[in-house]
Amino acid sequence: MKLPIIKHLTEFIEENDEDYLVETIETIESLTEVASLKDEELDVLGEMISNLYGALEVHKMTQDGVSKKEALNQFMKRVLGSIDT
Repeated sequence: MKLPIIKHLTEFIEENDEDYLVETIETIESLTEVASLKDEELDVLGEMISNLYGALEVHKMTQDGVSKKEALNQFMKRVLGSIDT
């Protein structure tokens, strides 16, 4: 996951609608079922899906009253904590 991408996508949600990201996730998840995709291509698609879900999570936190900066920090701490485990 890349924080600048998640931040950018969170701003996109604020300017537009989170439904765009949900539909994008569904589309990319569908693409992962293409049998001829190489492992590297699946990795890229997986990374994009992770960033999109991350942006949705950060957006949800901001909707619950957490500042954007704090929501981004909390999210990345949680991600890094799950990697360390």
